[in-house]
Amino acid sequence: MRSKWSRVAMTAAAVALLAGAGGAGERAAQAQGPTRPAAPGSQKENAAAVARGKYLVTAAGCHDCHTPWKMGANGPEPDMSLALSGHPAAMTLPPPPAPSGPWIASSTATNTAWAGPWGISYTANLTPDPETGLGQWTEQQFIDTIRTGRRQGRGREILPPMPWPAFKNYNDADLKAMFAYLRAVPAMKNKVPDPVLAAPPR
Repeated sequence: MRSKWSRVAMTAAAVALLAGAGGAGERAAQAQGPTRPAAPGSQKENAAAVARGKYLVTAAGCHDCHTPWKMGANGPEPDMSLALSGHPAAMTLPPPPAPSGPWIASSTATNTAWAGPWGISYTANLTPDPETGLGQWTEQQFIDTIRTGRRQGRGREILPPMPWPAFKNYNDADLKAMFAYLRAVPAMKNKVPDPVLAAPPR
């Protein structure tokens, strides 16, 4: 079952990436202030890791799903004032449409909630807010999540469209850099809903 939905996840992520990722500038004043990485090393080494992590997070298309989209002057674009804060907690959604024909998945206009045969998934808050984001996570828990496809390496399975089967191929240095960057972005308090799992097939 996992391999099947992994293929669905990677296909959905590719569609999201093709949609493009532009955006307005970040409004840091709305955030609670950055949390700096706790990894050992000189200030210069940490700054280099954060810069490398920003490059990797951007190139991997993380903003395509973890940053809510809005309608911009040139069409849909990530709302960078809410960068990496996940599905908006205040967004009330009706039940997703039923699959029809070859269409087996659907997403919200924000690109932060997805529905398919697995159920309904909401993209996580990746900012370092200690209550609703990754503020309490350790570097190893982040790495274990990407490596195993389970929350903190031991919790529930990560659902589509998160393409963790592809991301698990990053080496440890890359994943550590990505975590360093995620610890350095402005923290935003946004409690993302828990996923809704579909009933197992009979």
